[in-house]
Amino acid sequence: MREIICILCPRGCELTVRDEHSEPDVTGHGCRKGREFALKEIESPTRVLCTTVKTAFPEVPVLPVRVSAEIPKEKIYELMELIDSHTVRSPLSCGDVVIPDILGLGVDLIATSSIIKSII
Repeated sequence: MREIICILCPRGCELTVRDEHSEPDVTGHGCRKGREFALKEIESPTRVLCTTVKTAFPEVPVLPVRVSAEIPKEKIYELMELIDSHTVRSPLSCGDVVIPDILGLGVDLIATSSIIKSII
């Protein structure tokens, strides 16, 4: 038995997953998405990472970024090490790729702001 808090919406349903049978039994979900989240969470948890990356521009020392798709949860720390070692050196717009194909996952790190272009 595993207890999981659903993170798909602000309700934060407390889910219980029992996998004593061939098909896991999920209880506590307030919607269909909660059940799907619980099943995915026990099999292969993923996350969308939003953070910031350093820039070479004193006026804008950091740029908000996110991954373009979900990544395996166990890759978050490795990805953060890569992001921490990276510095943006050119003006980027919202949606521009900061780091392509991060960790060979087929997912890009993309800018979520055009603040550098608006200031530089």
